[in-house]
Amino acid sequence: MISCHAAEDPIKKVAIFGGTHGNELTGVFLVKHWLENGTEIQRTGLEVKPFITNPRAVKECTRYIDCDLNRVFGPENLGKKMSEDLPYEVRRAQEINRLFGPKDSEDSYDIIFDLHNTTSNMGCTLILEDSKNDFLIQMFHYIKTSLAPLPCYVYLIEHPSLRYATTRSIAKYPVGIEVGPQPQGVLRADILDQMRKMIKHALDFIHNFNEGKEFPPCAIEVYKIMEKVDYPRNESGEIAAIIHPKLQDQDWKPLHPGDPVFLTLDGKTVPLGGDHTVYPAFVNEAAYYEKKEAFAKTAKLTLNAKSIRSSLH
Repeated sequence: MISCHAAEDPIKKVAIFGGTHGNELTGVFLVKHWLENGTEIQRTGLEVKPFITNPRAVKECTRYIDCDLNRVFGPENLGKKMSEDLPYEVRRAQEINRLFGPKDSEDSYDIIFDLHNTTSNMGCTLILEDSKNDFLIQMFHYIKTSLAPLPCYVYLIEHPSLRYATTRSIAKYPVGIEVGPQPQGVLRADILDQMRKMIKHALDFIHNFNEGKEFPPCAIEVYKIMEKVDYPRNESGEIAAIIHPKLQDQDWKPLHPGDPVFLTLDGKTVPLGGDHTVYPAFVNEAAYYEKKEAFAKTAKLTLNAKSIRSSLH
């Protein structure tokens, strides 16, 4: 009997991006190390290129210089006429698109791993942009299984209005890696070790795939973004309540209608509305205060992938 599987082209070109946000230091530290000595990320027959995406922000140890690099990879910005008047990150995006893209073309890199930290208690998180991508679901399944018993969560940002034009989106297979909690501008050894392992397992998966290993059908649990929730605000638009202690650090844990979400300075609790359980992520993320996002509501669902193997075998 012939097994029903998706034959995929072998993977040839992989990039690992650090410093997309200049104050998220684990990716910066690892990429700088791999630029000096890339032995641990090399795999036979695979080009793996470590790259610092926002060097000016890294130098300043700030998230960005003019605007968020991880939001400007849409056609509008990538298609703008190059000029010194453009925000630094838009110029940088065009340069990155030339080096690793062009986006949506045959020549673009096969896979980009974009390394991020969060101040939220999200542990090891993989970010998926396409719920129907068998190859990435298989890769994420492999990484999750390899990391066990350490949990690894999958955050699905496929949403008509909430998805955004990420730096990694120029690759055929974009992979976001988000590890926390870690304060901005700080390096923690445990977080670094977890991110390093995630990359190791991902590269091992690609190597096995290229060598002709068949990956049987699999299923993974994912958390799909449904809504971003802002802090309660007063008439002047200033924050009027903070994340409730019972929600703080409870990323990925079920949050039921009526559960406490915010707390005002006079001790009043603001509960979760609605009529169904959600799973919060990016709870009290430092970088999202400016974006007016206190946390994201997600729904838990299962994604299935067909069996895959490389078309060369």
